[in-house]
Amino acid sequence: MINSDDLRFFRIIANHASLAATARALNVTPPTVTQRLQMIERKLKLKLVERHARQITLTDEGMLLAERARLILAEMDDLHEVLNSQQHEISGCLKILAPLGFGQEYVAPLVTEFQGRHQNLSVELELSDNPDWSSGHAWDIMIYIGELRNSSLKLSLLAENRRFLCASPAYISKYGQPQTPADLRQHTCIALRENAEDVTMWRFNSAGSEKQAAVRINPKLASNDGRVIKQWALKGSGIIQRSEWDVAAHLKKGELVRLLSDYELPSADIVALLGTDLRARSARTSKFLELLKLRLAQQPWHK
Repeated sequence: MINSDDLRFFRIIANHASLAATARALNVTPPTVTQRLQMIERKLKLKLVERHARQITLTDEGMLLAERARLILAEMDDLHEVLNSQQHEISGCLKILAPLGFGQEYVAPLVTEFQGRHQNLSVELELSDNPDWSSGHAWDIMIYIGELRNSSLKLSLLAENRRFLCASPAYISKYGQPQTPADLRQHTCIALRENAEDVTMWRFNSAGSEKQAAVRINPKLASNDGRVIKQWALKGSGIIQRSEWDVAAHLKKGELVRLLSDYELPSADIVALLGTDLRARSARTSKFLELLKLRLAQQPWHK
């Protein structure tokens, strides 16, 4: 019967293109890898790998074993973390996914603070302007901003976050201010392409009423990087729709001006997405979530 060491070994084989590459990853000789693989195949009485000149392919049985090994080993790791958490020990590896700009500004400092408190903990923080939010199994915590569509993940609110329409004083001086959402069709608008949202459809609610309006903009400029579109707006290139956390300081300094303040844009609350497995209940996850809630609920972007 194979054991967990066999499963971990075979997972490494499955993640490499050849047995030689596996040997380099393990810092052993290729014959050692071959012998260990043959031993596992004898235990199972199955052929797991097809060997070619310079590469390998998994058989159907090998593919099944690799996938089940991933699940089994993840469950074992989760169990280990939960058992540690029963002793209030924060250890293991905390894996976090966050948007690039927000992650750099507000998540990264909290990561170093948290790891500094817990010397037995390591942290992997991935920042991306185009994250794969569907890969919840790969992360302990995913930080998300914006409209969340169908998700099987557990959601925890970190901070309320409004969206504002704004432009620079230079743009307003040259082109004037829109008075209604429909006026945006006569202005230069800048689009941020993120989260698979319909970024050219700008929706508004009239403050204090149920009246709604939607305007399809024809952006002259667009980018998937929030920092880029903000810089364009600061230089007077057009009107942007941006999260409060990102433009609050610029509004306070007068570098940007809020437009159509009698209308509200859909909010983009900042939330943490958690898996439903044991890792979501581990001490490392729950304690870091507490820190996120404590600091972000204070909306530090207004300071």
